[in-house]
Amino acid sequence: MTNWLPELEPGKGPLYLQLADRIETDIAEGVLAPGTKLPPQRNLAFDIGVTIGTVGRAYNLIRERGLVSGEVGRGTYVTDHKETSLVLPVAHTEPFGGTRSATIPSGKIRMDSTAAIEVGQSAAMERLLAELTKEYPSEIASYSRTLPASWQQAGSKWLSAAGWVPEPSSVVPTLGAHSAILAVIAAITVPGDKIAFEDLTYCSAARSVNLMGRRSIIMQTQGSLTPDDFERHCAQQHPKLVFLMPSLHNPTAATMPEEHRRAIVEIARRYNVWIIEDEIYGSLMTHDHVKIADLAPERTFHIGGLSKSVAAGVRGGWVACPPHLAARVLTAHKMVSGGMPFILAELAAKIVNSGDADAIRAKVREEIVAREAIARSAFAGMEFTSQPLAPFLWMKLPDPWLSGTFKNAALNEGVLIDDEDEFKPGRTEKVFHRVRLGITVPTTRDEVRQGFAILRRLMETDNASYDSYS
Repeated sequence: MTNWLPELEPGKGPLYLQLADRIETDIAEGVLAPGTKLPPQRNLAFDIGVTIGTVGRAYNLIRERGLVSGEVGRGTYVTDHKETSLVLPVAHTEPFGGTRSATIPSGKIRMDSTAAIEVGQSAAMERLLAELTKEYPSEIASYSRTLPASWQQAGSKWLSAAGWVPEPSSVVPTLGAHSAILAVIAAITVPGDKIAFEDLTYCSAARSVNLMGRRSIIMQTQGSLTPDDFERHCAQQHPKLVFLMPSLHNPTAATMPEEHRRAIVEIARRYNVWIIEDEIYGSLMTHDHVKIADLAPERTFHIGGLSKSVAAGVRGGWVACPPHLAARVLTAHKMVSGGMPFILAELAAKIVNSGDADAIRAKVREEIVAREAIARSAFAGMEFTSQPLAPFLWMKLPDPWLSGTFKNAALNEGVLIDDEDEFKPGRTEKVFHRVRLGITVPTTRDEVRQGFAILRRLMETDNASYDSYS
């Protein structure tokens, strides 16, 4: 038995999660060697000043992660597992995380969102909802327990790109793209499995992974994921699943080259890694890039939706699955979301199948192009990354601005933006000195110009007045 005693920090997240993470880190670093017997739960609880229930929850969690084994009356022992010798990133102790406020202050210019621009969607919605309620009065009044072919056909149509058309029977309608991500994770992973994310990404997915008892690992990159980065992490960390945004990466606005897509597919096959291909922003692009799902249909879950290009409020999403897994993902989606509301699923399908979605998307694209041009003019001479059809900019801050400080200064001046920490899936020493500026939520181009003018003035101002000395 070891004399090992962990140090926990009150206020740094749930104590049981801190304890589990501490045990995992000490196993990875060799402090707790394979075969080591952990202290009895009652003894450890007394020694570190927590309840026995806290220790019990921590021990159960590390058992789920495959780090220990044990029997009643015999004790808990560190397992001899090849992965325990690796130094793993420290997991979040606060699964909800994020740097956005839970509530949105009123009277601010919102550049912290990339929901589809308002281009008159309400007219189409009014017409389609009237048709829907007239055609399906009983379905609206009850739970949806069917999967109409029209829902899957709409998903196949919306997800199709670059010559790839998913088989409708492989498509699962979901309550938006985020819900699709959770359904896939629930369907093909178990607590303790590792899911790989780039060091900048859509972090709500990574936080959800941690909340579900899976472990997010960070793939350190040099700006965008390369095949070498991916293979290194597969060899060292053995992820079960990787989350990618290849066609329009959030927040960097990068596009993965085709040769990298093909190489990553081959690496995923060698290491038996599942792939989530999140194309929520890709639906805005007009240039064709080969889809990972087309290259590796047996292991790729291709996800898309309406929120960035048609209407976020509809919550319309779909996931094209490897054929033998569609039923499993459908069931998992029902479990994690409570089920697909008929009125939203039918509305999303009608928007796509009627052609209204394409017409709305064309208007949204046109407005994004105009606003991105305004950004290029407003920030002339400054460093940022964008694409003409991207609904956001990845802005480099001039010295001496830090990302979090600039976000707070912008809020004080009436503009909501996202700092870089909003897109970091875990703790990292890497600093980008960037912020993401969304361009789609302001109601007019003049409001966009006003927000940009405020931000440019701030960037050209010494930040001393915004430093905190408290």
